[in-house]
Amino acid sequence: MVKKKCYTGNNVQKGAAYSDVKTDTAVQNRRENMKKYDYLIVGAGLYGAVMAYELGRKGKKCLVIDRRDHIAGNIYCEDVEGIHVHKYGAHIFHTSDKKIWDYVNQFAEFNNYINSPVAVYKDELYNLPFNMNTFSKMWGIRTPQEAKEIIERQRKETGITEPKNLEEQALFLVGKDIYEKLVKGYTEKQWGRKCTELPAFIIKRLPCRFIYDNNYFNDRYQGIPIGGYTPIVEKMLEKAEVRTGVDFFEFRKENPDVAEKVIFTGMIDEYFGYQLGALEYRSVRFETEVLDCENYQGNAVVNYTDREVPYTRVIEHKHFEFGKQEKTVISREYSSEWKVGMEPYYPVNDEKNNALFEKYRELAAKEKNVIFGGRLGNYKYYDMDKVIAAALDALSELL
Repeated sequence: MVKKKCYTGNNVQKGAAYSDVKTDTAVQNRRENMKKYDYLIVGAGLYGAVMAYELGRKGKKCLVIDRRDHIAGNIYCEDVEGIHVHKYGAHIFHTSDKKIWDYVNQFAEFNNYINSPVAVYKDELYNLPFNMNTFSKMWGIRTPQEAKEIIERQRKETGITEPKNLEEQALFLVGKDIYEKLVKGYTEKQWGRKCTELPAFIIKRLPCRFIYDNNYFNDRYQGIPIGGYTPIVEKMLEKAEVRTGVDFFEFRKENPDVAEKVIFTGMIDEYFGYQLGALEYRSVRFETEVLDCENYQGNAVVNYTDREVPYTRVIEHKHFEFGKQEKTVISREYSSEWKVGMEPYYPVNDEKNNALFEKYRELAAKEKNVIFGGRLGNYKYYDMDKVIAAALDALSELL
């Protein structure tokens, strides 16, 4: 197994410094001697880092803490065999917002990586997203008109007019072949339940491109930062004091008045002690290994869409930066149900959970001098560009 290498920059302190408190007197002395900050930022991920950077530019004193033993949240990259490994899954920066693209490029130079995943179904391999390369392989055709006719015929053959679940929704949108080979098994692994048991609204659309184009995203700007994402966050946090391995709830007990305001990017339901019940999330785990070969699968991201393969995809990290190293590092990605105490990845934004979140948001509005943000604080899935935009929008109200 790959041994972890954590960032410990000059402004980062390990949280263990707080574990040597022996007496109530020592705790009181620490409180009295603790520096006063303008902001305590809980979470050293992208949202918290943008906040710290912009507040620092305005002369605000920020303390950033994170429960993990490293900065950068889910975009954290570690160096293994000279390869920048995306520890928490593939992250490809993409946006159509030039303002956001220019903003992030001040912290790093981006390469010209284009996300072009492939899908493996049993012994068949298909290009993604659904485009003419996909349709040509699936049906032995060449023209867009042929593809449109097959999809339309299969859609009509379903007889579905008002989809009642995700399976019916997908069949209604793209027909039987695409659904059964490229949607069904992958989706069931992601959500841990059958497509017939999932609500239709999870898939609002399944775009089909009738051109030969394997670029997964439609955005104008796209790439991977040369050197990985961690250096971006390092630069954002240069003016802040950063402490990793620190649990906010324990820290708050010892230091209740450490800052004028708190920016909380953790789970909003956990902040309130799950008093209204726990929101639901999906979790992800990774099996990462170093292989003694130069090139394992020939692509950064390969999805496995049949249900029998337990993992959803395999990531080969070197391809994000066109690596030529003698060895390679792969990560098998498994989706799983989330339980309290596990690492949350994706909010389950169905009607039930969104209604519960609204109740938590009402509680949050009553919290004095606490700002909730980020993927977990706002209970919302964000692409990276949207995280930056959300942070900048929140800052416009603070400053």
